[in-house]
Amino acid sequence: MFGFFNNLFKRQPKADFKALLQQGAQLIDVRTQQEYEHGHLQGSINVPLQQLASSLKRIRKDKPIITYCSSGTRSSAAAKMLKAKGYSEVFNGGGWKSLEHKIK
Repeated sequence: MFGFFNNLFKRQPKADFKALLQQGAQLIDVRTQQEYEHGHLQGSINVPLQQLASSLKRIRKDKPIITYCSSGTRSSAAAKMLKAKGYSEVFNGGGWKSLEHKIK
């Protein structure tokens, strides 16, 4: 029954972000460069959402991807865009402060 609601509302199953990173997942910060410079997760690369479509060469298709931003809105849009471009293992990490606690 919950699978029905997940499909209906396009919710992804809970991801173990820490395990994904241990498997070599890419952390993609889709905030602006200025936001990124004021704080970001170690090991992440900054690809602002507005530049994502033109920066796909920077993101590997053979490794899982975790997108994040300030609140989860832009990272959700980025995850949807990446999936539409053929990236298969894409996870919305949500807001960066929340994600930081999940990967410690």
